[in-house]
Amino acid sequence: MARSRSSSPRGPSQRALRVGELVRRQLSEILMRGDLHDPALAGASIVVSEATPSSDLKTVTAYISVLGAKDEEAVLKALRVHSKPLRHEVMNGLTLKFAPALKFELDRSFDRMDETRRMFSDPHVAQDLERETDEDGNS
Repeated sequence: MARSRSSSPRGPSQRALRVGELVRRQLSEILMRGDLHDPALAGASIVVSEATPSSDLKTVTAYISVLGAKDEEAVLKALRVHSKPLRHEVMNGLTLKFAPALKFELDRSFDRMDETRRMFSDPHVAQDLERETDEDGNS
């Protein structure tokens, strides 16, 4: 079963969703401008697909995808090293009472989608799916 990124069983609050989206936009803009000068980030295009705040809004986890870099882990490490200056830069554009700490994780959702597509293209799985469809249609 896939793990949800929400912090409570009911899901994130409207405030948490709003804070997450504001942080995601600010972070995306900062990374797009290329304000961070780190060799691991040179030539890498970083996409912030989601920013999920904790329930107390003190931490925001940014899920990123890296395009054009050979070593995703090096990019992730560089972002983690620069998290405090990024936090300060993100807060310059926001009006929040407290500056949330930034955590970075690689977004693996595209990898999981590719794996699911490969699984469904397997002849044995396709055969089972066809059989199940035929049984449902004949009922």
